[in-house]
Amino acid sequence: MHPDSAQPKEAVVAGSPVVPEPPTNIPTILFGAFDRHNFGDLLFPHVVAAMLDDRNPVFAGLVDADLRRFGGHAVHAIAPLAAAWGERAVNIIHVGGEILTCGAWQAAVMLLPPQQAHEAITRLDARPREALEWAQRRLGTRALAPYCLPKGLFSGAARVIYNAVGGTELGQCDAALRAEVLADLGAADAVGVRDRETLAQLAAAGITARLVPDPAVMVAALFGERIARHTRAGEVAQIRAAFPQGYLAMQFSADFGDDATLDAIAAGLERSARSTGYGVALFRAGAAPWHDDRVCYARLAARLRATSVRIIESLDIWDICALIAASRGYCGSSLHGRIVAMAFALPRLNLLHPSAGRRPGKQAAFAATWEPPEVRATVAVDHLAAGVGNALNADPERLRHTARELVGRYSDEFGAIRQRLE
Repeated sequence: MHPDSAQPKEAVVAGSPVVPEPPTNIPTILFGAFDRHNFGDLLFPHVVAAMLDDRNPVFAGLVDADLRRFGGHAVHAIAPLAAAWGERAVNIIHVGGEILTCGAWQAAVMLLPPQQAHEAITRLDARPREALEWAQRRLGTRALAPYCLPKGLFSGAARVIYNAVGGTELGQCDAALRAEVLADLGAADAVGVRDRETLAQLAAAGITARLVPDPAVMVAALFGERIARHTRAGEVAQIRAAFPQGYLAMQFSADFGDDATLDAIAAGLERSARSTGYGVALFRAGAAPWHDDRVCYARLAARLRATSVRIIESLDIWDICALIAASRGYCGSSLHGRIVAMAFALPRLNLLHPSAGRRPGKQAAFAATWEPPEVRATVAVDHLAAGVGNALNADPERLRHTARELVGRYSDEFGAIRQRLE
């Protein structure tokens, strides 16, 4: 795998900003992987903060980072925060995401600027023991799964809540990492997971958890007006004008970038465009290493000789939401591309990587948990055109019903979280 060459250098900021003083009441820390550029992770703290009403949470990740220029937050590193706050009681909410299977090496590389990430991968990717030691030194933790916080990290009393997290491949993880994650979950005050696959794995290990939709199902309900403003300005407005007949919002990660896979995607898109008349708007759902690569999109665009295509440059999460919301539907590898399309009751389809084999993946696991049976979860790249056609034929009222159901279910489940903090 190769880090994205277009990762913005400003995404992770060197140096430590001043650690905030804890408020007089019990502070709430929103913790997660929103210390790097990834669409879903950057959305989570917005949703959770909005659902907390009048609280003033602290945003924390593994490193100090400033993602505000992409619609994210100024993020504090959790370890210095814990050291500075000492015996203070805290509430910690893990805001969501596939954090149960994210190891220290993976986390540390994704938090690097692109050139440093490339150097680290070249030097250490084939030497796992040294890679782990390097990652733990860089992150300042001995944790094997650093986005799962042990309850004892803060020396004072802590209420620890996991909000709609995922871990579909936890059973395939290294035994030591899996044991650490299960211990952290077992010590937590509440655990919510976003798919039945993760729920079943935790139940088999004796961990009680609740089934909670991903926080991103709330984006239309909470931020619809904000997103609508982004559809009327900037690149999204330009794309809407360029494709008056409509467009497919599309994205895929860099590991789809080999020639054979790009040829298959291009052939499918050409067939789809002939039958629908829609253009293609390509966007990046993540600019961190091992995410999406604009160069792959340019190579795809060069193959689309009979299809109108645009590449959106913006990495702002609200522009991405707006691009999806104004589209005819979404197709791609991102789970949160799918979930935002679900929130806006739009057709959606996830691309299955050729190497996926029989592994369901988090996209299929989420769809199997929350989608109507007639809505297809994934499609192989060789069958893209048929899959898109099937997705576009979905019953609009059924899609609206699903969106409403998910908003209601998440709101109810988060109400229980709020009660635990009172």
